[in-house]
Amino acid sequence: MTSAEPHATYRFVQGCSPLIISMPHIGTALPPRIEAQLTSAARALPDTDWHVDRLYDFAAASGASLLAARYSRYVVDLNRPPDDSRLYADQVHTGLCPLHSFAGEPLYHDATSALSAQELELRREQFWRPYHAALAASIAETRRRRGCALLVDAHSVRSRVPRLFSGRLPDVNLGTDDGRSCDPGMVQPLLAILAAQERFSFVLNGRFRGGYITRHYGAPGRGVHALQIELAQTSYMDETGCAYEESRAVPLKQLLEQLLDALLETGPCSGGDASAQMSS
Repeated sequence: MTSAEPHATYRFVQGCSPLIISMPHIGTALPPRIEAQLTSAARALPDTDWHVDRLYDFAAASGASLLAARYSRYVVDLNRPPDDSRLYADQVHTGLCPLHSFAGEPLYHDATSALSAQELELRREQFWRPYHAALAASIAETRRRRGCALLVDAHSVRSRVPRLFSGRLPDVNLGTDDGRSCDPGMVQPLLAILAAQERFSFVLNGRFRGGYITRHYGAPGRGVHALQIELAQTSYMDETGCAYEESRAVPLKQLLEQLLDALLETGPCSGGDASAQMSS
């Protein structure tokens, strides 16, 4: 495995298996000019996908490519369309450059002056486009070397966000854009693994059916299978203090490793060498 050229807005490691793990919401960096315009509550970054990189830290050693954002989703949301169109027509629109937290609190002291049309375009060019250029290049290179690519868009969210969904979120939420972004036959073994255990609740294409990354890059007919995995944060951390809890995280990491192994062992990307890399 070789590291790619360092980039200011993301971290990337090129792997040798068909698996690519995208982590667009783990970033916590804030440019000083943007940070100065945020409220104190916003500067705490409550909607970060905390510790998702720790949950998947086993994957790089097993051959996966990893792409991780450096900057906060409050700077720009990498899992939203560049034209800021709505992902879900019937749900709250959180936006390419969000104005409110998931709890509905304003992020800026003065959003009108902070997010001009010029500023939005600057953020698209400086933060959004580099991440997606790197992701597209990794998918293309993986397809060239392996004939196909498996993209896992890795996320987490607080287990209860009343503004976005009712009740408690299942622990493991799989999204395939209702079967359009990933061959359904590749998802069935994952569901079997989830059904065979009792510790974590799960759902397929529930509240999180897949964001822009899953929908845009998933193209089973062209050999690119994309799956969003959204985890309820209470399944591995203290949601109040945002602290990682090893005792909670270990069983979830073991489950994630099983799921990724199953992805590699099923469908057009399966093969002795690829499966062995993930299982080693």
